[in-house]
Amino acid sequence: MTTLRILSKILSKGLTTSEVVFDIETKEERLSELEKQVIKEDFWNNPDNARIILKEKTQMEAAIDSWREKNDALNDLKMLVEMAREEDEDEEILREIEKDAEELEKSVRDEELKTMLSEPEDHNNAILVIHSGAGGTEAQDWTEMLMRMYLRWVEKRGFKSTIIDYQPGDEAGVKSVTITLEGEYAYGYAKAEVGIHRLVRISPFDTGGRRHTSFSSVFVYPEVEDDIVIDINEKDLRIDTYRSTGAGGQHVNKTDSAVRITHIPTGIVVQCQNERSQHKNRAVAMKVLKSRLYEMKLQEQHEKAQEMNKTKKQIAFGSQIRSYVLHPYKMVKDHRTNVEVGNVNKVLDGDIDEFIEAYLMS
Repeated sequence: MTTLRILSKILSKGLTTSEVVFDIETKEERLSELEKQVIKEDFWNNPDNARIILKEKTQMEAAIDSWREKNDALNDLKMLVEMAREEDEDEEILREIEKDAEELEKSVRDEELKTMLSEPEDHNNAILVIHSGAGGTEAQDWTEMLMRMYLRWVEKRGFKSTIIDYQPGDEAGVKSVTITLEGEYAYGYAKAEVGIHRLVRISPFDTGGRRHTSFSSVFVYPEVEDDIVIDINEKDLRIDTYRSTGAGGQHVNKTDSAVRITHIPTGIVVQCQNERSQHKNRAVAMKVLKSRLYEMKLQEQHEKAQEMNKTKKQIAFGSQIRSYVLHPYKMVKDHRTNVEVGNVNKVLDGDIDEFIEAYLMS
């Protein structure tokens, strides 16, 4: 079958199946209902509810516009196919069609993935926490490698990242790090990374050149938005201040500006040392605490007792979700989906969407 006939066969499928997956008709009906609410005279009598409605309206509009753009792109490709037929399969046009078809396919796949992210919190920003596990300096170095991998992934996805807490290792690497991720569906995508990540390699810290196994745990929490109320009793908090351990500037490392907050009833501990002032660090730490408590509330509301038990198993050392093997062979394998990638360097450079997509689609 010629290249042109293959492309024609692919494009002839159109977006009919995607239209069903995206449920455009239902979204258009919902948008119409929201628009009717917005124009009511008493719409702003309840500002909090009004903001929620406007947020949903914006999301519906974005979804519908996105699908229309893809449908228009598909029609343009069909037109190019007809032009290629008239020009006896002009190679330049065929290359252009192939490139555009690949971009459209990736774009449609991304939209299909978003349909998997149906929980309200999936739209939120995220808070990602990495802790080094068993292995001492080895594990702390591995934690730093994971931090770099996620920062690269964030950059590739067009998200924004901010390191709000950083605990350096004793000799090298990182003991723990907390990073905020800002972007559409940041939590929905990042939650696929929760669990234990295992590294197998020849240790750069072992003069005997022996093989070592290291573990790091990854936790992800949805950032609490302004329209979500989480009540916290000040009497339930223990607030400690300490000197920041980061690189810092004029004031950082010279004053006790870092803040650690312990929520006594749950035992949750959060901290922030990124900001210059103690007041700002406390505000950020409180936001992280609210996000942690919000996640606990969601688990109760959604009655995810069984899933919570699975998560507890996943974050126990020796029960990893993914292995990164650098010796005696090179491969990254996700144990939940059995997806394997041989190019380890590419993965460690932030190319992890294949793992995330497979997990979400499963």
